Amino acid sequence: MRRLAPVILSCATLLLTAPSLAEDGLADGIKEKAKPLLYALSLLGTPYKFGGTNPEKGLDCSGFVRQVYKQSAELSLPHNAKAMSQTGETINKDELKPGDLVFFNTLKRPFSHVGIYAGEGKFVHASSRGEKEVTISSMNDSYWAKRFSGARRLPAAE
Repeated sequence: MRRLAPVILSCATLLLTAPSLAEDGLADGIKEKAKPLLYALSLLGTPYKFGGTNPEKGLDCSGFVRQVYKQSAELSLPHNAKAMSQTGETINKDELKPGDLVFFNTLKRPFSHVGIYAGEGKFVHASSRGEKEVTISSMNDSYWAKRFSGARRLPAAE
């Protein structure tokens, strides 16, 4: 639970501030932007399954991202990390915002793994390493830091 605290705190802060922004007309926009990340967090612990597209049976990395954006933003993405890397707008690592897609070279080729940036240097993804489940990892972890391939911002995440 300790490793989830910063991400959960960021989401909670976002949701708690949204009602106070209603008079400015900003609350709906903030809630819409938070939907993909909140749905992604609801899938924590879902088992990893190569080629998996169903949260009840297991998800792989692209199946996870595809499920999140289909259910939370009605956005249809390809079931392939490489194809996802060509969707949306390319952004620099220092421009990352929660909901952006982050890509890694895990199979000796760029854009072979994808996750969803959660803020504060963390990302949510279906990992075939370690726990073999949807989990939160640090982009600063040496394994992920040396494998970072790039990032994209989807229209629903702007």
